[in-house]
Formats: sequence, C-alpha cells, structure tokens
Amino acid sequence: QVQLVESGGGLVQAGGSLRLSCAASGSIFSINVMGWYRQAPGKQRELVARITSGGSTNYADSVKGRFTISRYNAKNTVYLQMNSLKPEDTAVYYCWLGYVRDYWGQGTQVTVSS
Repeated sequence: QVQLVESGGGLVQAGGSLRLSCAASGSIFSINVMGWYRQAPGKQRELVARITSGGSTNYADSVKGRFTISRYNAKNTVYLQMNSLKPEDTAVYYCWLGYVRDYWGQGTQVTVSS
C-alpha cells in the first residue's frame, strides 16, 4: 500500500546539524500532507513539522527557526534539515503521511550529545 522509509539519523554534538530524508512508495495520491514526528524516552509522540503538497508548512514552537521541512513532490520525498541541535532534540523521528488515514515510517534515531 504505502511505505515510508527514513534515513539520515545519527549521533551529533549540540549545535550541530543533521538532515533527515523520507521516501514514500506505493499507491500514493498526489495531494497529501507529509511531516515528521518525534518521541523521546518517557515522552508522548509530538509533531515536529509538516508540509502540504502545495508547500504550506507548520512547525512546533520548540523547533521553529532551527528546523526546515521541504519536499520533492515528483519523488514523494520529504526532508527535515535540523540545525542548532540541542540535547532535548534527542528522540526517534518518524516520517508521516496523511491522506484518508495516517501512514508511518519505521523511525530513525537522532541523538544529540552534550
């Protein structure tokens, strides 16, 4: 049906940067919303950023000004550029696609040290 595969997670020092990618495959309607959620140990999953097929974006207040979401519609791919990373950004980051129902990627670990 629809599968989402994330990449780009890893270990980085505070103040550093990472870029996450998510490629969607399967039966995908062209008009949809894609985004990123994250879940830290002992915390609830929270929205990080989302973007519509038309390019409209929305960010959590905690990442606004530091993270940038973008997408390449022709390849059903969404990106998350993360700058000025903080230890509190440490979490498993999940790619998400919304159309009729929610679809989720497997998650990629982001760990920010110091």
